[in-house]
Amino acid sequence: MSLDIVTFGCRLNIAESEVIRREASGAGIDNAVIVNTCNVTSEAVRQARQNIRRIKRERPDARIVVTGCAAQTAPEQFADMVEVDRVLGNEEKLDARAWVSDERIAVGDIMAATRQRMSAVDHIEGHTRAFVQVQNGCDHRCAFCIIPFGRGNSRSLPMDDAVAQVRRLVENGYREIVLTGVDITSYGADFSEAPRLGALVKRILRDVPDLARLRLSSLDSVEVDNDLLDAFANEPRLMPHLHLSLQAGDDLILKRMKRRHSRGAAIEFCDSMRRLRPDVVFGADIIAGFPTENEEMFARSLDLVDDCGLTQLHVFPFSPRPGTPAARMPQLDRGVIKQRAQRLREKGEAALARHLETQVGHRRLVLTERGGIGRTEHFTAVRLAVPAAPGMLLYIAVSGHDGRQLLAA
Repeated sequence: MSLDIVTFGCRLNIAESEVIRREASGAGIDNAVIVNTCNVTSEAVRQARQNIRRIKRERPDARIVVTGCAAQTAPEQFADMVEVDRVLGNEEKLDARAWVSDERIAVGDIMAATRQRMSAVDHIEGHTRAFVQVQNGCDHRCAFCIIPFGRGNSRSLPMDDAVAQVRRLVENGYREIVLTGVDITSYGADFSEAPRLGALVKRILRDVPDLARLRLSSLDSVEVDNDLLDAFANEPRLMPHLHLSLQAGDDLILKRMKRRHSRGAAIEFCDSMRRLRPDVVFGADIIAGFPTENEEMFARSLDLVDDCGLTQLHVFPFSPRPGTPAARMPQLDRGVIKQRAQRLREKGEAALARHLETQVGHRRLVLTERGGIGRTEHFTAVRLAVPAAPGMLLYIAVSGHDGRQLLAA
């Protein structure tokens, strides 16, 4: 008998799966598999459904409970699967009361959620860095994005609670903490005193002096505040790696996406951050094949990799999500979308190889992970020469790379 959790998608789901484990275990749930889904793309939903069927074949006696963003936005789709016993919404999955109920579909109005729950977990199973969810939901409505309908409006974790959770995890041995959320640069906007993300970062670094490394998840550059810029420039414990929500490199496509930045603003942001922290590296989300995108527009997204100096790309082939404005726009041929996504990935691989080459011959402070790898301050993967226990901080001499990761001497 066991309780297993299968997690898809983002770091928020990873952090929330630990809360799910605690609440479900406390309710006596056993011989069950909980599937915490993602719905950012149609492929993510397809993979969740495919895995649900596989799990039932492998464990025919186990109860299957489906939750997460896909369950929140399309509960009936999962409830109609013969393999599924229960469907829980994104708020319900974190509520102890939902786990003692037998209600087959428990999915409330996510837009009615007004506060961010304290996760209060002791560890993140299977991870050597811990994720602290300081924000949830989003008040923006990008044309392609279904996430607000799965996560609700923006709400923030009170600063005292965030600091307490970071301290708790550090006391339990975590050397690196990642602050995560749907739109973390909107942190604090729902509080009367309106603290910003930079103030939270400074407070954590001040009040948890034993924290070795603090990392930020995806940022929206137009919301970055002065305190965060100051911390980034002057606090070495704040890691020199930023993942940006860029999405495209053409101004007209950005406008049709309802993004709030321009191509020029993205490039200037990266340039200004390098002036503050010369060793910073950037990752980015970019969508290939957004509706109406022609070859010239796509070429600007390709060029953005060089113009912003990106080193790590997260490429999304455009996927129309039901109910979003982009789903009603003229769609590109799927073959064109796949081909452009592949070209973007190849561009990203070349950019990563250039970054790896710059690291050869240097010593880096690496957080060791499972499987004989570690991560540098820049979140660059390193293949260790000698096995090391996960969760250690070690200085490593970089002897080379294989185009995908660094090689330790």
